[in-house]
Amino acid sequence: MDDYDAQPGRKPPPEPELSPAQLQADELDLHAGLSGLSGIVADACSVDEMLGQVAQFAVQAIPGADGAGVTLVEPHTDSGSAELRIQARSVTAEFVGIIDTLQYEKLGEGPCITCIRSGRPAVSGSLGSDRRWPHFGGSVARMGVHSALALPLTIGHRVIGAINAYAPGRDAFAEHAVQLGSQFAGPTAVSVYNAQLLASTRLRTKQLQQALRSRAVIDQAIGIVRSRSGGTAQEAFDRLTRISQREHVKLADVAEQLVDEAVRRARARQQ
Repeated sequence: MDDYDAQPGRKPPPEPELSPAQLQADELDLHAGLSGLSGIVADACSVDEMLGQVAQFAVQAIPGADGAGVTLVEPHTDSGSAELRIQARSVTAEFVGIIDTLQYEKLGEGPCITCIRSGRPAVSGSLGSDRRWPHFGGSVARMGVHSALALPLTIGHRVIGAINAYAPGRDAFAEHAVQLGSQFAGPTAVSVYNAQLLASTRLRTKQLQQALRSRAVIDQAIGIVRSRSGGTAQEAFDRLTRISQREHVKLADVAEQLVDEAVRRARARQQ
């Protein structure tokens, strides 16, 4: 597998001489991570909670990973834009959170940003000498973290985020790790995307239900105003609107107050 961005000017590390037992162990770890991923029930947790679980499974699935994070970007993020708009992120360890803050909020450079913009995995075996990220690499190396692997989360031709793995040793992520990590990133992108769609659909449904309830209350309030004034529906609506603007209260709240008042008066008359 050579379709990834390696560190410029640094000779790729030789592929480790892995015994059949180690290869089998790595495959088992990958399948365990994928099994854990498939076991996440999207409607049983929030997107943020799901990202936390995905990050944990990533550490298990990617050989050499000491800590990992998952980052999602805003759908309208332009791959050519200088600014990356983070939608959500989760990490497995405090040091990964510190690295994320450096990368996204303070320096605006790093393997995840490069990976999301290129749509290709980004690998670094010696962050302190990686000229792609001169400020980020040195800062992270001083933390004792020297290797990084960023894997894009891709749906169709669109990158929705990335998985970022880190390790203290140099050249921790050879092609073997990139290959297994990419096998994990593919299904992860689909699962996360589906969870986002479900959350978005639920939000729209909730907003629609709220709008329908508000519309019903407003219609009731219009009927009450008309019964008192004898005016038209438009005149009653205009009156409610003026009250809303004068008192700086939402129209639906004005209508609800009027309806509640009418109900209280009706009950009082019945007593």
